[in-house]
Amino acid sequence: MRVLFIGDVIGKPGRRALQALLPSLRRELAPDLVIANGENAAGGNGLTLETAHEILSAGVDIITSGNHIWDQKDFLPHLDGELPVLRPLNYPPGVPGKGYLQRGEVVVVNLQGRTFMPPIDCPFRTADRLLESLHGPHIIIVDFHAEATSEKQAMGWYLDGRVSAVLGTHTHVPTADPRILPKGTAFITDVGMCGPVNSIIGVEVEAILERFLTQLPRKFGVATGPAVLHAVLVDIDDHTGRARSIQRVDRETT
Repeated sequence: MRVLFIGDVIGKPGRRALQALLPSLRRELAPDLVIANGENAAGGNGLTLETAHEILSAGVDIITSGNHIWDQKDFLPHLDGELPVLRPLNYPPGVPGKGYLQRGEVVVVNLQGRTFMPPIDCPFRTADRLLESLHGPHIIIVDFHAEATSEKQAMGWYLDGRVSAVLGTHTHVPTADPRILPKGTAFITDVGMCGPVNSIIGVEVEAILERFLTQLPRKFGVATGPAVLHAVLVDIDDHTGRARSIQRVDRETT
């Protein structure tokens, strides 16, 4: 089983980069499953029905998300529909949507961290409850959408040997630490983003600089121009669910 996981898709530049780069990546890498975090796909904030379909039509099989999943109110009813879109599993009971999705022997899980993030249920204990409820030899891929590198690394070690991969998202900056943990779980602190290169984590540079210099509120817009696609390819043993390799996959549009 080969899984291609793409970092946070940022606005129109990210969606266009998916359309331009993903078809050739599918031919080159031959992944069995493509996952992308889409929580910033609609103008940098949340998902809409149109942007979700755009991501799926580009070749993504499952869309994960994070703390911005609630930003587009018109999209919330669709979280309970048939779209393969996840919201973090550890939100309190009763909110729209689903936190994991099973396709054959593969389970994709979306969790959200709590350090420097909105206070929600414990992602560690939520993962425990889900794993206790699953039966059979599953391949389990976890998108851990979190701010703190320490919390992401803690989740990797906590789930080592119990899931196939723990892949960090949210900070939009790719890290250079892809590895297989001792018990067979693939891990990376942050996959990165699919969005504009000449930006500050996908946002217009001038707006961010003004905010840092003045501390005044400022609306942040998605930057324009060439885009980068950050991803990882995880090779997993079908029989054991243990990862055999994880490698960075980075491409750029012109």
